[in-house]
Amino acid sequence: MKEKVHMGVRLFFGVAFIVFGFNGFFSFLPNPTMSEKAGSLLQAFAATGYFFPMIKAIELFTGLLLVFNTFAPFACILITPVMIGITTIHLFLNPDGLPMMLALHLMHGYLIYGYQSYYRGLFASNAKSFS
Repeated sequence: MKEKVHMGVRLFFGVAFIVFGFNGFFSFLPNPTMSEKAGSLLQAFAATGYFFPMIKAIELFTGLLLVFNTFAPFACILITPVMIGITTIHLFLNPDGLPMMLALHLMHGYLIYGYQSYYRGLFASNAKSFS
């Protein structure tokens, strides 16, 4: 049963980021309303010319890895800074998006918990070099 729930969460989470990633390139979903400060920040990000394509490519790549269950523990780590960035924008500038981000963080946490054995080596306090 746990495996089926984990697979369902992985697929839903992955599809969500595939949709968000493609939406960044093709704009098929309506833009949510946002505060003036959030709009100014996002306009500044867009003006760089590289920031949004990079974030949307990471979202799309992560979603595909999760849906196809290829390097899924890596995908969960890769999407973490993107989710933190989006959450802080909602937390400080545009609170309307917080419920959706909370749901995504709950799914993300569930996946991380399920993959915890893959991360043990990352938390070695006295890692030895290969020399």
